[in-house]
Amino acid sequence: MEGISNAVYVETVTAKNRLKSNFLKKGISIGLFSGVMYGFYSAFLTLGMKEGIWNTWYSGKAGLSAVVVTYVLGALGSAVNDTCSAVWAVIYAAIRGKLGDFFRCIKTKPGFIMMLAALIGGPISSTAYVVALQKAGSIVIPITALCPAIGAILGRILFKQKLNKHMILGITICVISSFMIGSASIGSGAQKGALFGICIAFIAALGWGFEGCVAGYGTSMIDSEIGITIRQATSGLSNLFILVPFFSIIFGSNIKFTTSLTIQAFTSGSAMIWFALSGLCAFVSYMSWYNGNSMCGAALGMACNGTYSFWGPFCCWIVLGVMGGMKGWALPPIVWLGAIIMMFGILIIAVNPMDLFNKKEQVN
Repeated sequence: MEGISNAVYVETVTAKNRLKSNFLKKGISIGLFSGVMYGFYSAFLTLGMKEGIWNTWYSGKAGLSAVVVTYVLGALGSAVNDTCSAVWAVIYAAIRGKLGDFFRCIKTKPGFIMMLAALIGGPISSTAYVVALQKAGSIVIPITALCPAIGAILGRILFKQKLNKHMILGITICVISSFMIGSASIGSGAQKGALFGICIAFIAALGWGFEGCVAGYGTSMIDSEIGITIRQATSGLSNLFILVPFFSIIFGSNIKFTTSLTIQAFTSGSAMIWFALSGLCAFVSYMSWYNGNSMCGAALGMACNGTYSFWGPFCCWIVLGVMGGMKGWALPPIVWLGAIIMMFGILIIAVNPMDLFNKKEQVN
């Protein structure tokens, strides 16, 4: 009997370890998928801002000033995308029967914290990201992927969170890779406005790093699907009704002018097709990121999502350069190398490499 009991025990432990391993692998796969979808979101967003009325605005035919083209249109593009993403999120919540929970959670403290995080990551970071993309192209995407490194530093400053040796090593690797990527914006062969775009991209990374610190508390207390809906809805509405009018006013325009631009943007059918796709990809990316985090842990999930430092430029090159036939989306080898190195840096920040080896040994 004792031999049978031991055999059953061994079989049970083996089955448990196999299940744990499969669950971890599935979480990693979902996290990696979130990075891919973020790459497509970037590509479709950029494509949308080159179609329809956007083409007229950016070509100079509408007579808009340089500051309006740079900042107001950047904020408007971010607002259109985030609004589309919010619509997808609300539809998904309704299908899942969680729309009532969404409205209830808005009134709670965790819901308020999620809205605060969205105000940081939406109007500030998302707009900076769009402006950077328009100015410098996909070279800025790996720079914005510095947000995990910035989040780790801010966590140490704001919440006294410990910075381990592997985190410091990962941050150092990310900084070195960012210099490698930034070097492509200097010199005669660099795209016009690339250096300015990279500087703006650092603002996006800073905002998303801060958002990650703030949102961590909120998502630990409410359903992740509800949290995503709150985040996207707040980001879209605040961009649309706060930042776009604010930029219009400070850059010499008025509310009537802003309203006209907004209506034209939402009624430009050829562009809205791509904005609808970019909004869907942004929503799926966040959804996959949150689901992946719940299965393989927030640290490893963050590292998997951070692979968009590679997938972003790759998807933009495929969608805009290869399929769209647009020039300027092929990147020099040093940028690709820097993006890949940054992926490893993010992984080292999130997870101690030695822990991964130990975990693999335990599973086996």
